[in-house]
Amino acid sequence: MATKDNNSAPAPDAWRPGLEVSGIVKRLVALALEEDLATGDITTDPIVPPDRKGEAVIKAKEDLLVAGMDMVRIVFDAVDPKIRIDVLTPDGARAKPGDIMARLSGRLRPLLWGERTALNFLQRLCGIATHTHAHVQEAKGRDVKLVDTRKTTPGWRLLEKYAVRVGGASNHRMGLFDGVLIKDNHIVAAGGITQAVGLARKGAPHMVRIEVEAASMNEVQEALDAKADVIMLDNMNPDQISQAVQLIAGKALVEVSGGIKKETIRTMARTGVNILSCGALTHGARSVDISMKITV
Repeated sequence: MATKDNNSAPAPDAWRPGLEVSGIVKRLVALALEEDLATGDITTDPIVPPDRKGEAVIKAKEDLLVAGMDMVRIVFDAVDPKIRIDVLTPDGARAKPGDIMARLSGRLRPLLWGERTALNFLQRLCGIATHTHAHVQEAKGRDVKLVDTRKTTPGWRLLEKYAVRVGGASNHRMGLFDGVLIKDNHIVAAGGITQAVGLARKGAPHMVRIEVEAASMNEVQEALDAKADVIMLDNMNPDQISQAVQLIAGKALVEVSGGIKKETIRTMARTGVNILSCGALTHGARSVDISMKITV
């Protein structure tokens, strides 16, 4: 479990799992190292003797919220399990420019081999956590949950959704396998919302909610009549959303999707919806500036 200090972003739930070393994460790290190292490091190997040891520090170069320190461990463990890593800013902590986030020691060759790959993971995940936390602050004081989407970098979903949680938001479904979301194309394929909900309810496990995307008041009414558990209002303006909330009247959870960004969160939250889904939490985040310096 990720540890926190007094400067940590608030967790959305009482329990928040840390970054698990899943098969996907291991394969992703292996692929990233293969991509960078290929047949070897033709700069480092002629310059640095194989047994020469040294130390390094990882430093923040801007204000950021830390996420992904486990990835530093996973990367360097892959290149040399004997490298020692002392994390000074755990996931969920704040870092300021110049703060030392971790100290590393061991053979210099593996430290240099893993430097760029470790930083790529860390910069991206810290970027998402920092970006997400800024969005969460806009929803503060409102009884609404901010969630991500499946708009993630292929292969990075577990990592990016983890960074979203560190930033204080919540995850929508992880993939097509763990949540029923009937969208416009499903509705067309099934012949209507009523038919799609009926078929989905027959096929889905009894513990799974049925969510339906609605783009008009007529579709909201049909989703209500079909007894959808969650109704996603797609690309509606605040007035339309308020009208839909009144129509639904607590008979289903109300989610809003489309056009959710930091500048619109407060306005959307005032409409009385339960959930705001924002793809920009992941695809709109930039990698933050973090460096690693060798100190022999």
